[in-house]
Amino acid sequence: MGEQPLAGRSIVITRPAGQADSLCAALAALGAEPLRFPLLTISPVSDTAPLEAVARRLGEFSLAFFVSPNAVNFGLDALLRVGPWPAGLAVSTVGKGSEAALAARGFPDVIAPSGGFDSESVLALPTFQSSAVAGQRVLILRGDGGRDLLGDTLRVRGAEVEYLTCYHRNGPTDDPVFLLDRARAGQLDALTLTSSEGLSYLQALPGGEALRGVPVFVPHPRIGERARAAGFATVITTAAGDSGLIEGLVTHFSTRNHNTYPG
Repeated sequence: MGEQPLAGRSIVITRPAGQADSLCAALAALGAEPLRFPLLTISPVSDTAPLEAVARRLGEFSLAFFVSPNAVNFGLDALLRVGPWPAGLAVSTVGKGSEAALAARGFPDVIAPSGGFDSESVLALPTFQSSAVAGQRVLILRGDGGRDLLGDTLRVRGAEVEYLTCYHRNGPTDDPVFLLDRARAGQLDALTLTSSEGLSYLQALPGGEALRGVPVFVPHPRIGERARAAGFATVITTAAGDSGLIEGLVTHFSTRNHNTYPG
């Protein structure tokens, strides 16, 4: 496939600012032109009183689940200002990025699925079965809103669940004109979408229909289903994480190059 299998490919990265650096660097190393257009804007909560109140009673919980790297960083920033992490409070998450964020903050022993990167995968773990969680208090740290499947299922299994909002998510703040102009000119090769919420904001962009002919790469089938329902013509579901997206992009464009330029 050569040393730069993505040479000349313009690929849109839609992750929030501050979370796209490693993916952009990896794509650039493969010859691509990464174009940043964050679909989600992440900001800390304005009222930290609820965070501080929970911090003072962290010892009441037996398990803390962080839904994302943002939950890890914003949550721990607020909680650890009040006091140290209780020795008996287990930590759980999903996704390699969140695991890495917890490891960087001094939590090497994290309960997380080795395969699968969604709530369903978490709920299949032994730690989350009824026999383990019944009667336990579980803290779920997240942004405002999001899926409630994890908490709802844990309640059915007998746990007492509390949500804690650690950060806010809003739509894009960048002007999309450059992106739409390039799409209309046929100068975008791929669009990566890593959240269903981001897709909702993308759909709401004035003129966003210009993007529907650009191949979309998604790391989860649920996002892929929503992208197809939104009218995107070509949707490629990859394995999870940066590595999955990169592998999917390389495979797609290497095959396309081979078909287009045989020899």
